[in-house]
Amino acid sequence: MNMITIYHNPRCKKSRAGLQYLEEKGVDFNIRKYLQQPLSKAELKDLLMKLDKKPSDIVRTQEDIYKKQFKGKNFTDDEWIEIIVENPKLLQRPIVEKEYKAVLAQPPENIDELL
Repeated sequence: MNMITIYHNPRCKKSRAGLQYLEEKGVDFNIRKYLQQPLSKAELKDLLMKLDKKPSDIVRTQEDIYKKQFKGKNFTDDEWIEIIVENPKLLQRPIVEKEYKAVLAQPPENIDELL
């Protein structure tokens, strides 16, 4: 079976809920603490393709850095990718990924699409 990866921030309640959901389902998975191990541009593009979303769809608009630096400005998809790679805090969480598909696990039940 293909390994599931959760992009996880241990300090985030929603992220912990996703992690707990995976544990309760009894599936094997990897944890990627993306604040310590930021995604490369290529990884982020791959993840967006699996999510079927645009970069701006996975930006956390409630973060201070977003409100101070990016709110109300127009960026291309490539610019957003650059911004997210440089500011991993802006990435929505948790994202759960399998070989060809990924979901934003809010609510955690979205993970069922991968199982």
